[in-house]
Amino acid sequence: MGSRKIRVGIDTGGTFTDVVAVDDESGAIVTTKTPSTPQDPAVGFLAGIEKVLAQLGETGDAIEAVSHGTTVATNKLLEGKVGTLGFITTEGYEHVLEIARQSVPDGYGNSYFWVKPDRIVPADRVRTVRGRLAYEGSEIRPLNEDDVRAAARFFKDRDIRTVGVCLMHSYANPEHERRVRDILMEEYPEATVSISSEVLREYREYERSITTLVDAAVKPNIRNYVNNIASRLREFSSAEGEQRDIPFYVMKSNGGVLSAKEVVHQPITTVLSGPAAGALGAALIAGVAGVDQVLTCDGGGTSTDVTVVVGGEPALTTEGRVGVYPSKIPMIDVVTVGAGGGSIAWMTPEGTLRVGPQSAGADPGPLCYAKGGNEPTITDAHVLLGRIPPHLLGGEIPLDTELARKGVEELAHRLGLEFEACATGILEVSAWNQANALRQITVKRGLDVRGFTLVTFGGSGSLLACRLIDILGLKDVLVPLEPGNVSAFGLLTVDVRNDYVQTHVSRHDRLKIDELQAGLDALAAEAERALEDEGFGPDQRQYARSADLRYFGQAFEVRVPVGDGPITQELMDEAAERFHQAHRELYGYDFRNDPHQHVEWVNLRVSGIGPIKRPELAEIAPGTGADDALTGTRQAYFDEWVTTRVYDRARLGAGDELEGPAVIEEFSSTIPVHPGFRARIDTFGNIRLSKTSDSNGATR
Repeated sequence: MGSRKIRVGIDTGGTFTDVVAVDDESGAIVTTKTPSTPQDPAVGFLAGIEKVLAQLGETGDAIEAVSHGTTVATNKLLEGKVGTLGFITTEGYEHVLEIARQSVPDGYGNSYFWVKPDRIVPADRVRTVRGRLAYEGSEIRPLNEDDVRAAARFFKDRDIRTVGVCLMHSYANPEHERRVRDILMEEYPEATVSISSEVLREYREYERSITTLVDAAVKPNIRNYVNNIASRLREFSSAEGEQRDIPFYVMKSNGGVLSAKEVVHQPITTVLSGPAAGALGAALIAGVAGVDQVLTCDGGGTSTDVTVVVGGEPALTTEGRVGVYPSKIPMIDVVTVGAGGGSIAWMTPEGTLRVGPQSAGADPGPLCYAKGGNEPTITDAHVLLGRIPPHLLGGEIPLDTELARKGVEELAHRLGLEFEACATGILEVSAWNQANALRQITVKRGLDVRGFTLVTFGGSGSLLACRLIDILGLKDVLVPLEPGNVSAFGLLTVDVRNDYVQTHVSRHDRLKIDELQAGLDALAAEAERALEDEGFGPDQRQYARSADLRYFGQAFEVRVPVGDGPITQELMDEAAERFHQAHRELYGYDFRNDPHQHVEWVNLRVSGIGPIKRPELAEIAPGTGADDALTGTRQAYFDEWVTTRVYDRARLGAGDELEGPAVIEEFSSTIPVHPGFRARIDTFGNIRLSKTSDSNGATR
């Protein structure tokens, strides 16, 4: 082993792979970026490790652990490439996927034109088996094993190698599903199988079926990808040729990480891996800076991800979607819009300007990349308006402004606009796309967006920060140091975490303490076994209990914490009171004083947490004045062409201030400061953007 103990966080995005390494001995943090390799993400992953090790002057034997945020599962689902799947369910429920839910995207106004999407598994690839469980898990009719063997032969004859299994009420009793899997493995050992009782032990058959099938669909890709990286990490783990297994963790959607050997059995938990890491990294950075009411805006090359953080904790949901597929696994509540640096600007048949969701990605990329892209993008508009320099990554990637100009001018001509108006319009549409996503996670959830600080990060996340302050009425924006690497940094701040759920439907006034205690104890035992397998001792393991509650008759639940210790009537009443309060905060009313409305418990949850050491953020040296960081000027467009000062962020110190128009440049990102705005550097090196005056001219 080397003299250092290096932990590495790697976030693979659509355009760049971001890398952060922390030396646990000294606390030093080193960052870098490298182009992503969509054809084989592992290539960019390993190139990033080699690059950061070279910066540190170390070899692979210094690596203590690697944490990874991946888009492998997400991209497969977003692109609709789920492959050929088979489905086994209980006899009489073969149409559960066809019936689905009575929901129409964009409401009834779109219902005349909406076409129901193809099912994830067509009806001709659905097999049913006889056997039935009651809702509480007792067996009504035994499983017919001949039906299962017939289904296995059906899939094998048609070379359907990925199968999902969801039997009625298996959330209450998994024995039938486990036996189905055993028989499938006997008859068809080449198949990949997911069973709902291990993916999602909750009621609601449609969501459980879809979630199980999505898990099965991404399982082969995640397994191959993770195993490939683990083996290649082993190859360069020692300079002397003595190989070892480097601890390798993968980010999960719930805000925790899990070892690679375990995540291959829970692949669906990685579907929002990267965005989750970014939200947690931003939450930690903002918290250190004294901000706990946070909106995060993670702008990449393909999309922008936004989420809300209250009291230092990102909001969680089990009502998420990935592409067209609902997914009820616990995940950080992220809203994604097609407004990344590579998002394509285009003209609708009606002659209006749109931006995204189509993206030029990393290959061929924007026009200015000169790699074959043929449509203008957000990045092209920024470079043409002088908002970003004519290169990326400190000069590693030169940008061809003439190619960008040609494409934007062609679009401007078709729209009947001047060149500057078209480029500005591209950025304006993009800003409103981001603003609408931020409103979706605040205003639509009963939160006042004006009381939040926006934390912008990612390569393109801070480019529209000033415009978002105007649109949303935000008090300020915080741009962390190395904003392009916040997601990778976030990977080094998260704990090992596994979530366990069990449906337990009962009215609050009829709850039985012993049954509730037994249900939570069983989930805690599962969490304990998982943490033990991950190497955490008894004194390291932590547990968090919660429950999903609703008013009797409602079709949706609200999750609330359940206190520690033995279950008592007082503890249950406290959980019910938290539910009333949360319901009022979310929907504006509650029924706590209505004797005719009853609280109903629906799901019990336990999270097992294995804490990991977090890097500490250091204060930076006081500044000597922003003029010492001035590198020159260039023409930039802010409603008109103006001479704009350009600053090197690395030379700005704590307390330095500057006013727009200005552009602050660094290796991984650029921050345009519009006229009427100021930038101040805080003690941790964060840039704090705010307006210099409000609409009435009063200084803010």
